[in-house]
Amino acid sequence: MRIERIELRHVKLVLVAPFVTSMGVETDEEHIIVRVDADGVTGWGESVVEGTPFYSYETTETAWHILRDFLIPAVLGKEISSVADAIALGARVRGHMMAKAGLESALWDAFAKAQGVSLSRLLGGTRERIDVGVSIGIQPSPADLVKKVTGYLEEGYRRIKIKIAPGSDLEYVRAVRREYPDILFQVDANSAYELGDVEIFRAMDGYGLLLIEQPLSHDDIYDHSKLQRELKTPICLDESIHSVADARAALELKSCRVINIKPGRVGGFTESRLIHDLCASQHIPVWHGGMLESGIGRAGNVALASLPNFTLPGDISASKRYYRQDIVEPAFEVARDGTMAVPTGPGIGVQVVPERLEKVTVRRQEFCV
Repeated sequence: MRIERIELRHVKLVLVAPFVTSMGVETDEEHIIVRVDADGVTGWGESVVEGTPFYSYETTETAWHILRDFLIPAVLGKEISSVADAIALGARVRGHMMAKAGLESALWDAFAKAQGVSLSRLLGGTRERIDVGVSIGIQPSPADLVKKVTGYLEEGYRRIKIKIAPGSDLEYVRAVRREYPDILFQVDANSAYELGDVEIFRAMDGYGLLLIEQPLSHDDIYDHSKLQRELKTPICLDESIHSVADARAALELKSCRVINIKPGRVGGFTESRLIHDLCASQHIPVWHGGMLESGIGRAGNVALASLPNFTLPGDISASKRYYRQDIVEPAFEVARDGTMAVPTGPGIGVQVVPERLEKVTVRRQEFCV
């Protein structure tokens, strides 16, 4: 396959409601959409960078620079026979996983379309439907949170995740468990706590949580091993895991009992599969996180989450959870049984709507042979 043309679009999509976490308040989402044209097929990918460096050091500006000046020149005009070829061509670039994932996901889509198969099938997926959960930002009060939870359960979501932060934690957990004692329920701290806060998490042991996600620093693995020894509830690592090597270290140190896989955080679907396979070999469950993707990124997430060791419901909500109008058709929906269909058409299995994409585009750049 010869890479003939690549297009970058910096997009800004307004959220249906503010999303509050320990890192701040988001009212819109800025990502980079990558289009690759090669041998008569078009592949679409999404780099889940944000406008701010609060979740990751990568931003829309850094990813645009890395894609424009290094990753795209490495592959443009080249004949590549696999995604692995493209990864090798850009291997000199250290880090910048979200930039790499945007280009890599577009290439996966292109190769799947060239072979006439779904992305799920090309990645090794085994499911026609996946279990999905929903992530709820920090609410003004426990009562407000319970109302939100009730609404999402009525929509069919099988698992509830709430964001927590110091001062907005145990009381919120208690309120949800009091109202819904039997639901699958987990919390996400987004690195907001320290090892000295262990008593808060010991108290959460009594509420039957599915897991506690990334309680300590975004770059920590070792201290999580100390915290996990003190708890019955499984710790799940997110921000700390950037590669299969990080996952291996976390499992050997017993820093967690679950891993959240986000393709953008680890450089794409290739590294995601390596982490998935490592965890499967050690009977460690994984689940698919979310970065408020548009339908392009969400389609890739659904395909990846169809692999067999994604045994816990992921943060792959319906399109309407975040955006009034997605940039793809059909929109992603959650069925009453809490599942989502895995697209079966070639590649990502959804169609980008040009006028919708144009409407949310902030800037655009084209690269041709």
